Amino acid sequence: MITIITATHKPYRMPADSMYLPVQVGAAGRDSIGCQRDDEGLNISSLNPYYCELTGLYWGWKNLNSDYIGLAHYRRHFRGNKKGETPFDSVISEAEVEKLLQTTDVILPKKRRYYIESIKNHYAHTHYKEDLDKARDIIAKIYPDYLISFDKHMKSTSSHMFNMFIMKKELADQYCEFLFSILKELQKQVNYRKYDAFQARLFGRISELLLDVWINKNHIEYKEVPLISMEPVPWLKKGGAFLKAKFFGKKYEGSF
Repeated sequence: MITIITATHKPYRMPADSMYLPVQVGAAGRDSIGCQRDDEGLNISSLNPYYCELTGLYWGWKNLNSDYIGLAHYRRHFRGNKKGETPFDSVISEAEVEKLLQTTDVILPKKRRYYIESIKNHYAHTHYKEDLDKARDIIAKIYPDYLISFDKHMKSTSSHMFNMFIMKKELADQYCEFLFSILKELQKQVNYRKYDAFQARLFGRISELLLDVWINKNHIEYKEVPLISMEPVPWLKKGGAFLKAKFFGKKYEGSF
């Protein structure tokens, strides 16, 4: 059985395939939007303003018994081979996922490439570098065998972003143990509540960079699949914010 947790905070059209499980993230203290909530069973739902879609992943890690689990977003999915009139017609199907998983351990989105700066420098320009430095210190302390992989990835100019993946549950268990133990320690060391609402989501952002660290250190085989957005992407605005961050030190103020 394959279950792809589809993180959402509002009612939204979802793929028709039964492997997609819409999960209301940040559900704690909020009215239901008509799908699985992330505040049932073992959960960290209340941390959603800081952990983003990871509260949905945590819920799946602790409460699902599927053979494979994945994570996608209400407005961002893996693209399949089928073309249609709407983006939803092109979302990857269960049959396509099953075929890919016959020959690989993990399905990942195609890497995002930054070309003119490293992963570490991009984070430093757009967010707060000291938080990433603290994450490195934590890895050095509790996962020292991963430090070489972390440093190497920080020097690269591409990364699998958005916390999106599909993998065997046993691998997902190992990854989540690695990921959430680091974030738990980081949460103790960062005064994230002093940040504005956008920058306070640092745990969700740093986690994006840790997936490749774990993948590379453990020599996990993967295949890349293109992403598809359910909404138009404002590339001009996105590119302008990137250049302002790099050359004028203006931190990001919102998502695109």
